[in-house]
Amino acid sequence: MRPAENIGKLIKKLHTAASAELDKKVYSEISKALAEDKKSAAVAPSVWRIIMKSKLTKLAAAAVVIVAVLIGVNRFGGSIDVASVALGNVLERIEQSQAFTYRMKMTMTGVMMPGTPSGKRVMDGTVVISNSYGMKMEMTMTDANTGQEEMTQQMYVLPDQKVMFMVMPEQKKYTRMEFDDDLLARMKKQNNDPREMVKQIMNCRYTELGRSVIDGVEVEGFRTTDASFSGGVIEDVNVTLWVDVEQWLPVRTEMDFKMNEQMEMSGVVYDYQWNVQVGASEFEPVIPADYTLMAEVKMPGLDEESAIQGLRTFAEIADGNYPASMNMMDVLGKVAEVLGKEAGSCRGRDLEADPNSEVNKQKREEMMPEFMQKTVTVQAACMFYAQLVKEDKDPAYYGDSVLPGDADRVLMRWKISDDQYRVIFGDLTAETVSAQQLAELEKQPGE
Repeated sequence: MRPAENIGKLIKKLHTAASAELDKKVYSEISKALAEDKKSAAVAPSVWRIIMKSKLTKLAAAAVVIVAVLIGVNRFGGSIDVASVALGNVLERIEQSQAFTYRMKMTMTGVMMPGTPSGKRVMDGTVVISNSYGMKMEMTMTDANTGQEEMTQQMYVLPDQKVMFMVMPEQKKYTRMEFDDDLLARMKKQNNDPREMVKQIMNCRYTELGRSVIDGVEVEGFRTTDASFSGGVIEDVNVTLWVDVEQWLPVRTEMDFKMNEQMEMSGVVYDYQWNVQVGASEFEPVIPADYTLMAEVKMPGLDEESAIQGLRTFAEIADGNYPASMNMMDVLGKVAEVLGKEAGSCRGRDLEADPNSEVNKQKREEMMPEFMQKTVTVQAACMFYAQLVKEDKDPAYYGDSVLPGDADRVLMRWKISDDQYRVIFGDLTAETVSAQQLAELEKQPGE
């Protein structure tokens, strides 16, 4: 029982019994409980701040954000509006390029993860994409207020091996992530690949902006603020694509996203180079012998089974509650908060008195692979829901009112045919029901 709960019971004793000896005893117990509560309140945030100030924790958090954004944002599917002759020409020209490069600059404002200070961080990256070899990105994250470089990272997506590597040179660490065929196909569409960016805009409601000039090049603009661009992963979307009117190739892409109430992201993709010459060696991860593996993670598939496992994992680490919504950044923020506190206590492992001791740091590092696996497992549920939104399958989610014990209440549902829905119940069983049955199941008590 927590000290604060003890206090309430002790105070109640004062109202039910009266004696000088009893009063003295109870007040003594209250003072002790208050001292314990004060000590607990002082220590817990302190440990939490130490954990979140750790460069390794920042790297893990950054990896989660990058994977969430780059996989989650680019959800593709549905028919393409071929009525747009201009964008159709752009897509045709891009697809003729076997390898290309570009640069991107993303500015994140707000709280990246719970426990980290609110601020502004800038990610600068160079990306190389090859139809034959995969993708390579080199990225640097900088604190925009101080100009201090916080981390550098190299990311490799290797289709033939169905794997992604994230290498962190300063820490001499790397992470390895494996993908199934479905998620691998989606990974190929990440990192603002201009081919997929054009397809996505064509799948959305967009506005033709007319002609302008960028860096001396006459361009034509196309803008979308359609929420379906992100499949529900991002709250507010504003994406503009500028293309060279002579070459019909992208020149610049501008993006503004609101991830949640605490975080916004804006960025630009520029300096496109088309039909560049590349070799297989450029896409081989450079991992020196003295680098250590920070985590080896298996990315779940994007299917019903993975969604159920993600919801189950969240409930296990969040005191028996489901996510209140399927907003990916909100969900990942809650996961980071809970797991960060677990790392602070090392879940009952013997800790040294100094939270910053090397022994304590080592113990927390040992927990990182498990935490990252749990994070991507929960993330899969959000990505699956985003996919349902993108595919216009009439999904709904009720995690703000449904608990794990609610076996007869709908937690999540989506359409699988004209008159049938797939339903995941509060106890995480799944069933196919008719539209009429669903209407009855979704009725609230008293309706």
